Amino acid sequence: MAGRPAIGNERKLNYAYADLHVGMSFRSPGRTITDADLVAFAGLTGDYSELHTSDVYAKSSQFGRRVAHGMLGLAYAHGLMWARTGELRETAIAFLGITDWKFVGPIFVGDTVFVNYRIAELRDSKSRPTQAIATFEVELVNQDGKVVQRGRKALLVSKVPLTAVEASKAPSMSQDA
Repeated sequence: MAGRPAIGNERKLNYAYADLHVGMSFRSPGRTITDADLVAFAGLTGDYSELHTSDVYAKSSQFGRRVAHGMLGLAYAHGLMWARTGELRETAIAFLGITDWKFVGPIFVGDTVFVNYRIAELRDSKSRPTQAIATFEVELVNQDGKVVQRGRKALLVSKVPLTAVEASKAPSMSQDA
């Protein structure tokens, strides 16, 4: 997404389908990667590769220090997007998939990562007239703006209000209390 105008600081929550358009850009809040993240991810996945878990090994590697698991970065990229921002809470139905995902550079303990994402394609669902598919170009960047991962993610979105969103809203307080 290099060469595109900077993403503004304005953030709106709960975009409706009618608000969405190709070229629409977003930026997530940041998340600093900690040692606890690497240890927890290794435990969760069983990936105890020494590049992630051994200072001695990693110091002698081409990176010179421990590197976060690539899949940890991908997982955080996903979590920092729609679920964290609330921008698509009113429209997002389901994550459909990833294409062309590349692990471009290392993520180190202490790095803060952000996600820049842009709607690259928006098309009607072929089987469900009240739904559409939004495809996003995604970049996971570090605090220096360096791209560490990138690819495309597809999201199933609703063209009509989601009953699940309405059902999860807190009931209003009664004036009789």
